[in-house]
Amino acid sequence: MRVLSGIQPTGRPHWGNFFGAIRQYIDLQEENDGFYFIADLHALTTIRNPDELRQNTLDAALDLLALGLDPAKATLFVQSDVPEVSELTWLLMTGAPMGLLERCHAYKEKKAKGIAADAGLFTYPVLMASDILAYDSEVVPVGEDQVQHIEVCRDLAGSFNHSFGDTFVMPKARTLDNGAKVPGTDGQKMSKSYDNTLPLFGEVKKIRKQIMRITTDSRPMEDAKEPDEDHLYQLFRLFAQPAQVEEMAAIYRRGGFGYGDVKKAVAEASETYFHDARNRREDLANNMDYVRETLRKGADRAREVAGGVLSRAQTACGLR
Repeated sequence: MRVLSGIQPTGRPHWGNFFGAIRQYIDLQEENDGFYFIADLHALTTIRNPDELRQNTLDAALDLLALGLDPAKATLFVQSDVPEVSELTWLLMTGAPMGLLERCHAYKEKKAKGIAADAGLFTYPVLMASDILAYDSEVVPVGEDQVQHIEVCRDLAGSFNHSFGDTFVMPKARTLDNGAKVPGTDGQKMSKSYDNTLPLFGEVKKIRKQIMRITTDSRPMEDAKEPDEDHLYQLFRLFAQPAQVEEMAAIYRRGGFGYGDVKKAVAEASETYFHDARNRREDLANNMDYVRETLRKGADRAREVAGGVLSRAQTACGLR
């Protein structure tokens, strides 16, 4: 089964990225044909510094490899190294209804937050559809907030197929059972756009300080609290073992605890969880030739597949 997903290099990957998508990459590569890319074209909607974009792209490759993405099992590449995707985007754009794009919640949410909306942000779902369709992807592992964009992809592919004959494989989204909703430091959904993220990698002491500054409510310590309604508990259960989660839930329901203790538990559990990945990343950072060669080989394979799909689509609509 062909599996595809990508991550934007708009900053270092955070906990939400990992539990919302990257963890699935690792699981799905074992028995599937995985195509995973670093979405630098998408990142142009927010990054205007070329050096920053280049560095972020390499950092994303290091992070993915450190977290367990295996080039022997999956294809890892940079989005812009496959120009066929941009060509395919235009074919899809010509049939993309304005109303469909206006209804996309990512666009509406960012506008509501006061984030400037340009044509790149507005047409983001079309480029995302091209990313998916270019590789005959069957399954797309995403966070729950991206499921709508997979539906848009299916709409665009279905419309093209209806007009020009069966051309594209119809993909399906795959999400985590819990929806992979990871709360940020302010209790909202963790997102780089909201500046409320906790990074996967970096100085451990600095990350711990960020955890200790997580916003909490002002209820008295002695009050009992429903754990599932608290974002600190939601973070803790991402990392802890089932017995630890049950014990923490009992403490919440009993009351008489301080949020500082929970924050320390979150910090310790997360540090243990990512310990091995941190060590692998350090080793990879000392072998950048291997990282660049991995991306080059990945792009070669991705172009081979995307070239065939683009040719098929061009022929179908009369460009060949």
